Amino acid sequence: MSHASASSPPPPDFEIASAFPEVTWLRQAATARDWVSIRQYLDGLPRETNRGFAVGVLAEVDGVEGWMREILAAAPDDVLALTVLGSREVRIGWEIRTAAPAKQVSREQFAGLHAHLRQAEQLLIRATALDPSSDAAWAERLTTAMGLQLGQNEARRRYDRLAAHHPHHFSAQGRLLQQLCPKWGGSWEAAHAFARECLLGAPEGALSGGLVAEVHMEHWLALRGREREEYLRQGHVRAELVEAAERSALHPGFRRDYGWVVVQGYFAALFSLTGDLARAAACFRALGNLASQYPWADLGGDAAAAYVKHRDAALARG
Repeated sequence: MSHASASSPPPPDFEIASAFPEVTWLRQAATARDWVSIRQYLDGLPRETNRGFAVGVLAEVDGVEGWMREILAAAPDDVLALTVLGSREVRIGWEIRTAAPAKQVSREQFAGLHAHLRQAEQLLIRATALDPSSDAAWAERLTTAMGLQLGQNEARRRYDRLAAHHPHHFSAQGRLLQQLCPKWGGSWEAAHAFARECLLGAPEGALSGGLVAEVHMEHWLALRGREREEYLRQGHVRAELVEAAERSALHPGFRRDYGWVVVQGYFAALFSLTGDLARAAACFRALGNLASQYPWADLGGDAAAAYVKHRDAALARG
């Protein structure tokens, strides 16, 4: 077992429970089928909390679908159970599809994805009808809208319904941002405009500035060859990244809400790629050794290796 020396930082930690210890408890409660405690916990969260995060944790637990169906058989109007089961169906569908590019996904895999997404959609429509302010159900309906290819207008309608109750909902904003990218039928103009709208609409220190970094990363990844090399050299791209970071990840009031590790990671990666190592180093220091799979997995092969490479370079010179 090799131990990190005093001079070399520890390896990146991709375990989400390291950033948010309540994840461990949620997983244990779901495995133990302790619905009373789960419901009390979610009901007790402050109103502005992103409940989609906790629902997502529950939806990752294998077998949770079985006892959610039992709860709904007894209580068909249980909004939380509808939302957890709907979210679980989305994940089962995506596991069948896999993360492979569309041309590598078989007809059977697409059929499996769509069958589970249609089941999810029915559950989540019921959840949002019973509780129109449910951020977790609306956010998941942005994923089903994307997977079922319901189009830009329907995705925006769903986002607007959520935003009426939760105006700076980072995970919902991230899902709509994906939908607005060309790979899901949108355009770069629409995606960049939405990211900027979220940045300027949110209070300083909010996560929403991370969307500016995410859309620049998406745009850069979509390019090839010389175009890719030149993209991050553009003055306006660098200026937008600095402005967004100073309103979010590098702001003194930056809030460590659900998603903060992703936001710091996107800025750390982009400042590394643009050669702004002082700002990259500030983001890495804020992270400690916490990491999320993205953006690092997009930087070629192994996410941990990409993280360490860029972190070591930034901390050595920044």
